[in-house]
Amino acid sequence: MQKIMKRFSAVDMTQGKPWKKLLIFTVPLLIGNMFQQLYSTVDAIFLGRFVGDNALAAVGSSVPIMFLGLVILMGIGIGAGIMVSQYLGAKDRDSISYTVGTAITVVTIASLIISIFAPFATRPLLAALSTPPEILDDSVLYLNILIWGFLGMGYFNILSSILRGLGDSVSPLIYLILASLLNIALNWFFIIILEMGVLGAAIGTVIAQAFSSILCFRRLYKMRDVFDMGRRYLRPKKKYVEQVLKLGLPTGASQAAFAIGMMIIQPLVNGFGALFIATNLIVMRIDGFIIMPIFSFGNAITVFAGQNVGAGKMGRVSQGLKQCCLMAFGTALVLLAIVLLFGHHVAGAFTETGEVIDLSVRMLRILAPGYIALSLGMVFWGVIRGAGDAMSPMWGALFQVVVLRVPSAYILVYLMGEPEAIMYSMLISWIANMLIALFLHRRGKWRNMRLVN
Repeated sequence: MQKIMKRFSAVDMTQGKPWKKLLIFTVPLLIGNMFQQLYSTVDAIFLGRFVGDNALAAVGSSVPIMFLGLVILMGIGIGAGIMVSQYLGAKDRDSISYTVGTAITVVTIASLIISIFAPFATRPLLAALSTPPEILDDSVLYLNILIWGFLGMGYFNILSSILRGLGDSVSPLIYLILASLLNIALNWFFIIILEMGVLGAAIGTVIAQAFSSILCFRRLYKMRDVFDMGRRYLRPKKKYVEQVLKLGLPTGASQAAFAIGMMIIQPLVNGFGALFIATNLIVMRIDGFIIMPIFSFGNAITVFAGQNVGAGKMGRVSQGLKQCCLMAFGTALVLLAIVLLFGHHVAGAFTETGEVIDLSVRMLRILAPGYIALSLGMVFWGVIRGAGDAMSPMWGALFQVVVLRVPSAYILVYLMGEPEAIMYSMLISWIANMLIALFLHRRGKWRNMRLVN
């Protein structure tokens, strides 16, 4: 076991064959992302199977709002991960220490603010999104419980990003597996044994997330060979606060654009009724399992680019980009085949309602070709972001959502009058995402965004 941990932990991506280092880093990251998706998927399966489609719809209607709350913390985590990867490549121990401490302080403050004030807005927001009355109370309950447990979720996002930025993708994997297994056990206990419904699902998720964040803290505390932890590093220092925010806020804004887009489109989803809300949740959960491997390559090339840009090895960045594109493209082809061949069986795991299963399969088949475009786009964006250019991905995301995704969804629903129109709008935005990333990568502005001197 120690040999396995040594092989996968703290990967130095500035040496060796790029494809091999990327693969070593990506495999545990990929598995970890799959288990990350289990948090919400297990909730959906238990609720759909043992409570009913309305409970499933209640969770589905709350997803856009919860995602919006998480994106800023996710952005700070990605920003901190980029910083520590570049400082690791430059062998700057002191800057790594201040980056970690600053990120922890910023996330603590942001999480507490969200946990205190956000619950007052959940019911008005859900009502504004045309959430059906029969699921509104459960939606509010589920969302508020998750928000009250926001600190644990925030810590896990930031700490796992820092660990990956330092080249350790295996520790977050192990913690995700343990937390996911705990979440399954808690869902069984709260939903089936205690019959707590959506309340039990939310409590189980919060406990599991808090558990994983504690494990991340423990792992970071032991990495004394790479950086230092102490009170003085937790005190915000202007240089590192500015860098975290400079990278984190645009990245968070990029994710916020997608979250707001989801919220604006949610009334279209809700307008087709509770059964389609449940269908949409199933599609998004299955879609999440497909996208997670694709995101893993994007995250891996971000760390790879960060370390090599920090070390001044720009030629190696281009070499890694080409090899990562090939791996991501091959993975997308395999996932596409799985969706086309086994989509009906996968959707059937969530519900026994035939109408919901059939509609879910139709939606997935519309999205299937887009996974190839999405995989390539994520790799190009990963290089741009890893080099320290957080603004280009932000503007790309805003264009994708504001100009393409939202208008096309409303126009297509108006013209077609069918729920499939919503999936076509997503397909259009994924293809545009790839083309924008390719254009900005070739433009080359990211090459001059190095954080270290």
